[in-house]
Amino acid sequence: AKNSELKNRHGYRVTSGAGLSGMALQSAMAIFTVNLKRILRLLDERRQAADQ
Repeated sequence: AKNSELKNRHGYRVTSGAGLSGMALQSAMAIFTVNLKRILRLLDERRQAADQ
């Protein structure tokens, strides 16, 4: 995942949970979100290329 996007857009700068387990959960959710956005963008690009 891209560090700047995680930090600036997905709350990776400040921990919202308490303790190490809270940070681990926040990290997993942020990384999942960024990767899901990347997958959806790639699928959309593939679909658009197939339509041409």
